[in-house]
Amino acid sequence: MNEVFEDHRNLLFAVAYRMLGTVADAEDVVQDAWLNWTSADRSHVAEPKGYLVRIATNLALDRLRSARVQRESYVGPWLPEPLLTAPDVAEDVELAESVSMAMLVVLETLSPLERAVFVLREVFGFPHGEIAQALGRSESSVRQLGHRAREHVQARRPRFETGAAERRQATDRFFAAALGGDLNELMEVLAPDVTLWTDGGGKVRAALRTMTGAERVARWLAAVAERPYDGVAPEDIRLELAEINGVPGVLIKGPHRLLGTVTVDVDSDGRAQTIHLVANPDKLRPIAEGRELQL
Repeated sequence: MNEVFEDHRNLLFAVAYRMLGTVADAEDVVQDAWLNWTSADRSHVAEPKGYLVRIATNLALDRLRSARVQRESYVGPWLPEPLLTAPDVAEDVELAESVSMAMLVVLETLSPLERAVFVLREVFGFPHGEIAQALGRSESSVRQLGHRAREHVQARRPRFETGAAERRQATDRFFAAALGGDLNELMEVLAPDVTLWTDGGGKVRAALRTMTGAERVARWLAAVAERPYDGVAPEDIRLELAEINGVPGVLIKGPHRLLGTVTVDVDSDGRAQTIHLVANPDKLRPIAEGRELQL
């Protein structure tokens, strides 16, 4: 019994995390799925994988519906909780895209059911019939939900037009310019329509709205680079390269704690297109603990 569940634990977490965008909630879903599994009559369970995914999906749906209400009152832009990913995840373009900050932000704009169908079908490849059974819907309605979700995501999804090595080089250039705080250098590494998201959750200094445009974003980054951040002087801040949510990123560290994470999506010219900065300390625990996404 334990072995069967453990064989699918990473998959259940991966589904729940893409559904919810938060590590703590995804962990709770996995724990609740375990409790359901141990108390259920498994004598008629022919396919444990599908059974467990069905449980986890519905648990995640319940949490997602209540979470959406709470996120409406969030201070500033809401971003998913970042997670470390193994370097080989970045080499798998589709897998990296499915867990990127940019994709998770897009998934936030779907209805809960659309999100469930998209994650199960487009990311994990479950057949429409199995998804329909998991959600208690007809197969035709699942196909309609999937079609709407796919169209919505296609119109807004990030596109990894460069390879992992090129993304890392572009990201390194961006961080070198940002750390130096030189406006001219920043303008060279930012796409003209670059968008900056900063999530401080009202607990640390962050922009309360998304920012768009190279000049505006460059000035904000330059100003941040030359001032103390959350009580840590600029000279005491160090940057550490990491793979975060499937893309090259940086951990921003003070002497004794993690201050934030930054990931950058780059365009075909190697310029920063979208920047996601997560500094809400409540969202940094999984990274600080070294938690790594397996799927």
